[in-house]
Amino acid sequence: MIMLTLTTVALTLLDLAAIALIFVHTDRLAGFSGTEVMFLYATSLVPFAMADIVLGTAERLGQHVREGSLDTMLVRPVSPLIQLATEDFTPRRLGKLLPGVVVLAVALERADVDWTPGRIVMIPLMLVSGTLIFGALWVITAAFQFVVVDGREATSSVTYGGAFLTQYPMHIFGRDFVRTLTFVLPLAFVNWQPALYVLDRPDPHGLPAAARFASPAVAAVLCVLAALAWRAGLRRYRSTGN
Repeated sequence: MIMLTLTTVALTLLDLAAIALIFVHTDRLAGFSGTEVMFLYATSLVPFAMADIVLGTAERLGQHVREGSLDTMLVRPVSPLIQLATEDFTPRRLGKLLPGVVVLAVALERADVDWTPGRIVMIPLMLVSGTLIFGALWVITAAFQFVVVDGREATSSVTYGGAFLTQYPMHIFGRDFVRTLTFVLPLAFVNWQPALYVLDRPDPHGLPAAARFASPAVAAVLCVLAALAWRAGLRRYRSTGN
């Protein structure tokens, strides 16, 4: 278990190594210092890792539909989502969380930030909101597999791909792509918008200041949509048979 956990830690740190490699050749990335990008990396990784620990195995729904084992879950007196979430739980999954916590502590200690009460409160708030956003996206993409059974790889592009995108300043991407990540797939509210408030940065795309504080509301809306999508998927499901 220790070896597997350390392996997970090492693999997780590869993304940080890629960021470090960028800053070997430049002092800033899209105007952000290395410490600020470390802050973005950590505030993406910690919520993603916490959502992965709780709901990461929900992505296996398509496999259960194909094998017919979802039928077994449906006759048990426990929600099938809870059964999916707790399936094959292993402590080594904490290996994704540990690097994020350490990097976040280092980034907060080194960041040149005027720590007002609002900015202090924003740190745990953005971590909780980000966890709920990633968790809701995991449930929504799992529910998609009621319709497209072999859609695990496609849905992983939303969850795992979203975690990768939020590790960087979002305005390094195209304007239309950032709009998609803000208004369609609201990954910008995982850490980008609240980070602009913490780091006292203007929004390069001109969104109002209120967007910095919208993460809890976005998380709440996504959780409602996830619940509706999951229930709709269960109602649509027909047994695979034997």
